[in-house]
Amino acid sequence: MARVTVEDCIDKVENRFDLVLLASHRARMISSGSQITLDRDNDKNPVVSLREIAEKTVSPEDLKEDLIHSLQKYVEVDEPEPDVPLVGAAPGSSVDSDDTEVTVDRMTEEELLKGLEGLAPPEEQPEEEE
Repeated sequence: MARVTVEDCIDKVENRFDLVLLASHRARMISSGSQITLDRDNDKNPVVSLREIAEKTVSPEDLKEDLIHSLQKYVEVDEPEPDVPLVGAAPGSSVDSDDTEVTVDRMTEEELLKGLEGLAPPEEQPEEEE
């Protein structure tokens, strides 16, 4: 890269490694058809991108955000969670049929044993002979 152009950019982007990442990303954007903001003056895309950063026609912060966005494989969208009434909530409340959230009640071991003791054994049915 042109040394004069790099030295002009150091006051805009403090870290040289970040400068290389941003300038290369901008050069790829120019190669893919993005409009340049300066006259080309027979320069190649990396030099044009450095000149754009040096003359502040392209914001380094915007380039950084665009670079991060281009490298992300999955973008998580924060959506508000729907208000779902709990099972056994206030009477008269309704639950949608397409609601997929399941609420589990926790029982202690003692409550489970009391519930099992209260169950009556099934009555034996006489087998029918054919």
